[in-house]
Parts: sequence; C-alpha cells; structure tokens
Amino acid sequence: MRLQDKQASAWLSELRERPGVRYLFVGGFVYVCEITAILIAKHDGMGDIPAVAMSYGVGLVLSFTLQKLLTFRDRRSHHRVVLPQLAAVTALVLVNFGFTLWVTALLHRDLPVVVVRTLALGITTIWNFYLYKTRIFNVPIVD
Repeated sequence: MRLQDKQASAWLSELRERPGVRYLFVGGFVYVCEITAILIAKHDGMGDIPAVAMSYGVGLVLSFTLQKLLTFRDRRSHHRVVLPQLAAVTALVLVNFGFTLWVTALLHRDLPVVVVRTLALGITTIWNFYLYKTRIFNVPIVD
C-alpha cells in the first residue's frame, strides 16, 4: 500500500470515529431515502401529500434507528430505554416543525422560502445533534 493510500485510509478511519460526521452522513442518507420513497410513491400514482407524509414516516423511523445505532453507537434495546428515546425524538420533531413554521412565518417575505427552510434546517440540525449526543442517545459509562 502506498503512503498516500495509507494516509487516506487513516484519515477516513478517523472521520468514521467522529459522531458529527456520522450524524451528517446518516442525515444525508435518510434524505436520499425519503426523496426516493416520494419518487416511487408518485410513480405508483400516490398524490403529493400522501407521498410526502409516507416518506416522512419512513424517514423518521430510519433516522431514529440509524442515529441511535450508527451515529451514537447506542445498542441498548430494552423497551425502558427505547420508548423514552422514541418519545423524546418525537417531541423534538414536533418542536422542530413548530420552529420551522415560526421561522418561515417570520422571514418568508424577506427571503426565498427555500433559503428560509434551509436556515431552519441548519439550526435544528445543530440542536438535534447536541440533544441526541448529550441527552437522548447518551450511553452512561458503567464502572
């Protein structure tokens, strides 16, 4: 293996160990899955709103599972752990939704709606990562 290949491999290995990188990768993957689900549903004759609603549900389940297992490496599966985590994520989704609508109402006259949505998404992405890491998927250290 060449030195450059070893350096690239070491760099990729280091990136895989960073929860923030895994978080963004999983988020991007879930986004692609949601868009794919919409396109398939539309191809099969589903209307716009049902297709988006279905893809949102798929994305929520997929995101919860992948963030828990891959991003934050939380392997706890007992219902006493998973149900409160699922409830917390669901509450967070509702807060994110309300925040997004509030930001849109506040800024849609001054900025394109895509910019407003992207701004809201960026903000919620940051606080979601913080809450996932420090509260929702925080695995306690056992002595």
